[in-house]
Amino acid sequence: MLSPQQNLSSPSASNPSAPIQAKSNAPSFEKLEGFPDQFIWGVATAAFQIEGGHDQDGKGESVWDRFCRKPGTIADSSNGDIACDHYNRLESDLDLIASFGVDAYRFSVSWPRVQPDGSGAWNQKGFDFYERLINGLITRGIAPYLTLNHWDLPQALQEKGGWANRATVDFFVAYALEISRRFGDRLAAITTHNEPWVVAFLGHEAGIFAPGIKDQAIAQQVAHHLLLSHGKSIKAMRQAGCKAKLGIVLNLSPFMPASDSPEDRSATKLEEGRLVRWYMDALMFGRYPEDVLTALGANSPIVMPNDMELIAQPMDYLGVNYYTRAVVRAGTPFDVKTSGLPLTDMGWEVYPDGLTQLLLQLHRDYPVPPIYITENGAAFKDTLNDGRVNDHERVQYLATHIAAVRDAIVQGVPVVGYMVWSMFDNFEWASGYAKRFGLVYVDYTTQQRHLKESAIWFKRFVSNNKVQVKEKASA
Repeated sequence: MLSPQQNLSSPSASNPSAPIQAKSNAPSFEKLEGFPDQFIWGVATAAFQIEGGHDQDGKGESVWDRFCRKPGTIADSSNGDIACDHYNRLESDLDLIASFGVDAYRFSVSWPRVQPDGSGAWNQKGFDFYERLINGLITRGIAPYLTLNHWDLPQALQEKGGWANRATVDFFVAYALEISRRFGDRLAAITTHNEPWVVAFLGHEAGIFAPGIKDQAIAQQVAHHLLLSHGKSIKAMRQAGCKAKLGIVLNLSPFMPASDSPEDRSATKLEEGRLVRWYMDALMFGRYPEDVLTALGANSPIVMPNDMELIAQPMDYLGVNYYTRAVVRAGTPFDVKTSGLPLTDMGWEVYPDGLTQLLLQLHRDYPVPPIYITENGAAFKDTLNDGRVNDHERVQYLATHIAAVRDAIVQGVPVVGYMVWSMFDNFEWASGYAKRFGLVYVDYTTQQRHLKESAIWFKRFVSNNKVQVKEKASA
């Protein structure tokens, strides 16, 4: 999970009957009108952030395993070796997820867990884990929403050039086909990539995420190869008869100039082009925005014949991750502290209206397929006191953003689901374990899970707002 405005940027239950003291303008536990029938309520996680088991049962090394071992890359010098130990606590974690009454669980597969080198031999023990996960969800009445790439590329492929190497595209297609062959008949959806902008920009231009490269030309080539692998894998999975819905997840924000000056407005258009239009224009129209290509100049990617046609494959859905708006000032970053809005522990503005604005913009500018809000949530300085976490700020954040989704739906945007980021506190990438996004508090020393007040609120909200879902995957 990442905000484009920032440099970084995503058991025992404690007293579930405790009262919630949410702020007065948060929606109540009564039904919030305006959501369509069969609307999907869910929670989300990612493999590297929760699984641990970094070298168990034949798992290979990922780029994030390697990146965490470079001095100075992670704020608290931590790593994902253990994380939430989800790999060894699967059944109890699935029980906890099921206790929320959600329709869907979004998770990712660790590519090096099922194919250690990113090519060649498959690792059956890795597949066995995801077999248990998927079947465990279905048994509990929860639809599995699988993501193929949530950033943990096999390190063996990185040593051959990683996403900058066009050959990785075809390795990814083979991986996607194997996942869909094994699990596609039981999955509600398969997402190709989570937030390709993060992999391309933060990983290859800013260099603050794995693999830590700082080269704009490489970053743009990576962005192109990610999109190309998305299109080629969707085409291949569809031709192979995959029954799951197929799509991609993008981190998006509405962009606003810090002032009405021509400089700020021009800078805003370019930055919006790099985050929103670069990906949406390619996916929806089969082209990259000309103003961004002009600004990139010699750093524009190499695009081969038919690439753009392959990228623009029809999708069954678009996943949107939203955390905050982006305010742009030419020359120097906008200081969010001057806006007067509440800030999360990541230093991101709390701006729920931006989610409505973004959804309306996408619906206006593109022939969008059905949209899932695949991530939405906030980090706050959570403290565990006597088994309780009174995270009323998160309750407020979730309540107002859910209402913002409803406002977009009422105005005609085809939003069909909403998933909270995150189910668990977890390894928050370059921020380590200091930033907590979870509905569930994880004590990393004991691995004990505690429901936060936001978890209790969300459970009751879902209970009062869910409708019987007919599209749930069946065993």
